[in-house]
Amino acid sequence: MEKLDLKIEDLSSPEYTAILDRATNRLEKALVDGAVDDQWINDEIEILSFPIAVMMAVATTDTHFKRRYALAETKRVYNILKEEREGKVIEVAKKFSWRIKPAELNGASAHERSYDYSLHFVDFLKNISGFREKKWKLANRFVQDGYVYLSGYEAARLLAEEVRKHIEKKLDAKGVLTPPQNIAERIDRFKRAFAKQRGMMRFEEIPKSVITDAFPPCMRQLHDEIASGRHISHISRFALTSFLVSIGMTVENVIDLFRSSSDFNERVARYQVAHIAGEKGSRTKYTPPRCDTLQTHGICPGPNEICRTVRHPLAYYRRKARGMKEKAAYSEREEDRYPLVH
Repeated sequence: MEKLDLKIEDLSSPEYTAILDRATNRLEKALVDGAVDDQWINDEIEILSFPIAVMMAVATTDTHFKRRYALAETKRVYNILKEEREGKVIEVAKKFSWRIKPAELNGASAHERSYDYSLHFVDFLKNISGFREKKWKLANRFVQDGYVYLSGYEAARLLAEEVRKHIEKKLDAKGVLTPPQNIAERIDRFKRAFAKQRGMMRFEEIPKSVITDAFPPCMRQLHDEIASGRHISHISRFALTSFLVSIGMTVENVIDLFRSSSDFNERVARYQVAHIAGEKGSRTKYTPPRCDTLQTHGICPGPNEICRTVRHPLAYYRRKARGMKEKAAYSEREEDRYPLVH
């Protein structure tokens, strides 16, 4: 890249059309499918198309789109790395200063447990902060001499998370970018398409039959994370979806909420929400997990006074909603007794 001394103005030249098309394809796949596929034509096109796609994503100035693009590239990296040979995975990991080595260096015990790699616990911990599944908790891992043992798939997943942070850092570039006209038109198209797909649903747009102020802290936090475009874990999605449909929100409203998510896929989201709501599959309507389960998965942000008196987020919602209605009714009675004089 440095030897080419490529300038943004150069991209208007026909010789870069194939590279620009592949960069555009990366962004379109991120927008439509939530994952960048592997369309390797040749090294030059593939290598150059990535920084150009990053530049175009930055130029959208849309935080949600940039997060979605980063996640889409991350999925591609994961799909490649999980099939990659051991030496290449270690080589890539060391680019991020990981202290990693093949598991067999520790002898038969690693082989018997079907591990492929061992990773220093510090490098392990810095990449699992967003993971909610119990298997990623250090207490549930096989650790020896300060190294956490991993399968090939787990190493690929952690390395993909490192790549995601690397890409998001690139996408956080500051300054004003003025691309050539042909690129500016493509960027504008992405912005319009993504704004249309994501919608602009906000908390106050939830149906009036749902009392949003009665949400327990865990569900409010999950909602805010989704509304801001953040990626949340599978168990978090299930908990939030089952909670919302249980308190009366329609499948369509829940799907609209998830449009803000950086990895939104309407076909997948529609099936999953309908399944949880009991409209697909076994026709069983699911309820959210109990408070202790949410705590186990790290979803509980910390209990408040009502939390300490209930064991389920739906119990919290019912109690808080009932208290709010009683308070409103009392205020109305007091106003009738002592009307304001204007």
